[in-house]
Amino acid sequence: MPSYAFDRLSVVDNSFLAIESPTTPQHVAAVLVLDAASLSQPDDGIDIDTIRTYIESRLHLIPRYRQRLATVPLGNRLVWVDDEHFNIHYHVRHASLPRPGDERQLKRLAARIVSQQLDRAKPLWEIWVVEGLDRRRFALVAKTHHCMVDGVSGVDLLAVLLNPAPSVEFSRGPRWIPRPAPTPFQIFRDEWLRRLREPLDLVRETPCAFAAPIRILGGVREALSALGETLGVAARPASPTPINVPIGPHRRYDWLPLDLDAVKTVKNRLGGTVNDIVLATVSGALRTFLEGRRVNVDVLELRASIPVSIRTDEQRGTLGNQIALWITELPVAERDPRRRLDKVRAATARLKESRQTLGARVLAAVSEWTSTTLLSSAVRLSTRSRPFNLVVTNVPGPQIPLYLLGAELRECYPMLALLPNQALGVALFSYAGRLCWGFIADWDLIPDLHEFVLAIEESFRELQAAAGLA
Repeated sequence: MPSYAFDRLSVVDNSFLAIESPTTPQHVAAVLVLDAASLSQPDDGIDIDTIRTYIESRLHLIPRYRQRLATVPLGNRLVWVDDEHFNIHYHVRHASLPRPGDERQLKRLAARIVSQQLDRAKPLWEIWVVEGLDRRRFALVAKTHHCMVDGVSGVDLLAVLLNPAPSVEFSRGPRWIPRPAPTPFQIFRDEWLRRLREPLDLVRETPCAFAAPIRILGGVREALSALGETLGVAARPASPTPINVPIGPHRRYDWLPLDLDAVKTVKNRLGGTVNDIVLATVSGALRTFLEGRRVNVDVLELRASIPVSIRTDEQRGTLGNQIALWITELPVAERDPRRRLDKVRAATARLKESRQTLGARVLAAVSEWTSTTLLSSAVRLSTRSRPFNLVVTNVPGPQIPLYLLGAELRECYPMLALLPNQALGVALFSYAGRLCWGFIADWDLIPDLHEFVLAIEESFRELQAAAGLA
């Protein structure tokens, strides 16, 4: 029995570290706006000590948040080890807006926070507690490296800190004792022994694979066909646009709340899903936004990458990445909002009938048999070939109010990580009857990000009018 402990990163999780650069930090983030309530201090400040103590009391439920990275010698793989110097004060930080702070100031602060890379020598997360917001509110700006979470597992982490009841009582949790970290030699030995055992383990775990070669061959053919379809989609470049150029390290951030019932009403009248309404809205906004830059949108083949969870029920609540990327066309050339939605619906219907999700599962499985260097090189090559123009991700959240120690969560706006040559990203999170849009952009390339937000509002109003609601 070893006297030390470490956890492996999957090749997919490791690739988010490999593709990271000073201009493309790979962390996901969110801004949570809460009522101050019981956490308010007599001077209108926020009880940061109680918040820190509470967060620390919940970390035993998410042990990765007390782990740091360690390198496997003579390789590019990394592992997780317990951080013997973990300090909650480093990770839960305190900031203030000039009172009375408004949402514009909060957006600027959040953009600056999300522009900074996380320190890889420490656990890869931060939560900034921001006081001074007007109307007796405060905010949490939370960011976590993408190698730890995808969008859905990130929602599961909210369930660790937020509760459906406004209780202010909590226990301090069990005492945390870090497990001893292995020496570089021990990591090297164990990891290379594990890699040597993998082929034998695969054979031992799947003996029936050799009992029915015809059935297995059919499965292999289907898997290879799905993989080919997925890679084929990624090989076709989308049209060049002003938002698909090399980006810098600084970010702008903006958000927009929409009434979720209003979105569902449009969906019920015009057909499709909430996600179809989102993609049609984004398509109309991009049309307006690019036309404002004197781009001829009628000749564009513009595509979005849509992360889709492939996490099973058994995997819910676990960290790491379990996502497939659907690539779909956005009909920016279509002027009529109703026909634009119809084209989006047709495109997403084709996606559901395609085998891109199966292809992503095969790719994830195959990636464990390759190297991080090979996978990260493939990802870099893919982003340079521009298979899509931007990422649009929509994560469903709880539709009941949640509380942090009695402080009600009012809104939650997500922030995704930008990829090379992509200056704009759109993320959505539905919560308690609201569809919360978060827009992240390169600071220099899109100084008029708010114009895109206004275009989103106008595009949705066009759909409402098409549905006879305006």
